[in-house]
Amino acid sequence: MYGDAKEVFEFGHCRLDAVERRLICRGNNVPLAPKVFDTLLMLVRNAGRVLGKDRMLAEIWEGSFVEENNLAQNISLLRRILGETKEKKFIETVPKFGYRFVADVKVDGQGQSETSSTVKSSAAVRESLLALPIPPIPPDTRYARNGDINIAYQVVGNGPVDIVFVMGWVSHLEYFWREPRVAHFFTRLASFSRLILFDKRGTGLSDRVPIKELPTLEQRMEDVHAVMDAVGSERAVLIGVSEGGPMCSLFAATYPERTTALVMFGTYAKRIWDADYPWAPKAESRKEFLDQIQREWGTAVGIEERAPSLADDPGFRDWWAEYLRMGASPGAAVALTKMNAEIDVRDVLPSIRVPTLVLHRTGDLCLKVEEGRYVASKIPGSEFLELPGIDHLPFVGDQDAVLNAIDQFITELVNPGTYDRALATVMNIKFGGSSTGTEGDIREVDVATEQSASLLQRNIQVFRGREVERHNGEALVTFDGPARAIRCASSILKEAEALGIAVKIGLHTGECDILDGRYGGVAVKLAEKISNFAETGSILVSRTVKDLVAGSGIAFSEYSIVSFDDVEGEWRLFTVEV
Repeated sequence: MYGDAKEVFEFGHCRLDAVERRLICRGNNVPLAPKVFDTLLMLVRNAGRVLGKDRMLAEIWEGSFVEENNLAQNISLLRRILGETKEKKFIETVPKFGYRFVADVKVDGQGQSETSSTVKSSAAVRESLLALPIPPIPPDTRYARNGDINIAYQVVGNGPVDIVFVMGWVSHLEYFWREPRVAHFFTRLASFSRLILFDKRGTGLSDRVPIKELPTLEQRMEDVHAVMDAVGSERAVLIGVSEGGPMCSLFAATYPERTTALVMFGTYAKRIWDADYPWAPKAESRKEFLDQIQREWGTAVGIEERAPSLADDPGFRDWWAEYLRMGASPGAAVALTKMNAEIDVRDVLPSIRVPTLVLHRTGDLCLKVEEGRYVASKIPGSEFLELPGIDHLPFVGDQDAVLNAIDQFITELVNPGTYDRALATVMNIKFGGSSTGTEGDIREVDVATEQSASLLQRNIQVFRGREVERHNGEALVTFDGPARAIRCASSILKEAEALGIAVKIGLHTGECDILDGRYGGVAVKLAEKISNFAETGSILVSRTVKDLVAGSGIAFSEYSIVSFDDVEGEWRLFTVEV
């Protein structure tokens, strides 16, 4: 397509070799896709002159029909690779026509044009950001299967410890790498680990799902399991950013044997204000944000709170808008935001037993630093580190402070121990009895009869429960996730009703003591007492269970606030609407 094989162009901190088809910036080779390279070469060859979009499309994609958006994406990517800022421009947009390369260009050391001069930024932080390495070639995207859903993931590095990185809100694996700051952040993490990245189901490159089937915390945990299994990771350090924090908390508490350590950045325990958690936004503020998503999705939504130091940077704004747009549809973004607002992991935090580091910036404009302090205060033995800054995203602002803290924390980890405690959802089932609705005795019915034993075993197998104990008309079953426990209970209830078997079920999620496969502790005791209190033909759950199934579509009605013998405190109970 091009003729002169001896052309070598120099501009800014870069050198472009036409015959070798190489771009070198700050001494580093920058791999470019063929059409991206052709776009840059055409612009540089014609530096100072306006190139029409039609001409560029015809020459770069010679003989192919492509949309104007393909060219716009190449231009956007080149701006980020070259480190364009408001002070330092490389490619100028000429409205309604095309583009012009405006930086000084030299050919074989001779000046070709002087259309602009280098403007040195007065802000030291901006200079340090411009010095970030150019993004490497994105790693290959693979897929792990969880049931019928394909989860997209990437693996970077080969360090001695595995890290599973869980981004908040939405993500897109390949658009991560188009922003130099993000690429630098991940490259640094991968320098001391094997870094595992993934897109949650319904977002990014993972299978899109109906809006009503976006993943609950429990399903996200299962997706992490699927990805870890696919790459052969037995244990990993989980890093959760923002909304990724609650899911990682639940995973660490439920699967301590697969969690080396837990790191959370800019995280929270719940997202709706109440008197016990006054830092979360009130319902009116959440509604305003939801309305903004509906109106403005496709633009840089939320950037002023998440990356205020770069809110006026056109290149970063463009990347953020494109990243969000590719990460999720407007409807999915609204649904995810609503679902995240229902999350409450306050009762889960004390059950975390793995080494934990909570990082939070003092001036975080999206999630208040008090929320990070609260989370750390509830996790036994956790470390809290407050960092200066106002940005919510870890790769914006002083990312080296974040990376240094994570690196040091992981380096100092002791050998992982064995755990005799874990978070579980405990289901206590009682067959037969009266519907008094009070905590008391229940008529003993042999649960080992052919019908009752059969329906119990069948449902436990389908919903992947673990039968722990069965005697005197009562059964104890544990689950890794509360939503599956509720669905199992609902199925048992319906089948028992059809068979004329009276059943009442109680559920609670909490920390269990485990000894030789037997479960005990307060969580087991509470499930039993809740079951005693339930009415025949009903499923009664604690507030903890209800709070952990946000987005599952399971409906509840408030039953009562009760106190139990031998268990401290008052407990809000809810009836599952079967």
